[in-house]
Amino acid sequence: MENDERPGTVLSDDESWKVLERCQYGRLALSVLDEPDIYPTNFIVHNQTLLVRTNPGTKLAELTVNARVAFEVDEVVDGEAWSVVLKGTARVIESQKEIDEANKLPLKPWIPTRKYTYVEITPARVHGRYFELGDEPERY
Repeated sequence: MENDERPGTVLSDDESWKVLERCQYGRLALSVLDEPDIYPTNFIVHNQTLLVRTNPGTKLAELTVNARVAFEVDEVVDGEAWSVVLKGTARVIESQKEIDEANKLPLKPWIPTRKYTYVEITPARVHGRYFELGDEPERY
């Protein structure tokens, strides 16, 4: 029996980071008391970390309870797709020096609102896959 499974190509760490650098929108996954949450957000790669801007609320409260997070991005272009998952630790940037540095980056809020809190996600693991998209094969 022929196997038509095509699970994609595993990306190297460098290839995965290149996808993260190209993308600007992703999903932040958190879990508190065995209750997972996923938040769409924009981000920027800076010094092999991810930076996100947010305001006080559920997301920020959850990060203070459990700093272990996952972050996922997908990119689809002309019949090709890339998916990258980063797992790591999040922390609120609190030192004025780091805030001043982050303010110089081109990370603007996704929606028309002021977001004064920066969250840095330091990776423990980054892994990605590349896929050639197409129709489902015919059955024989």
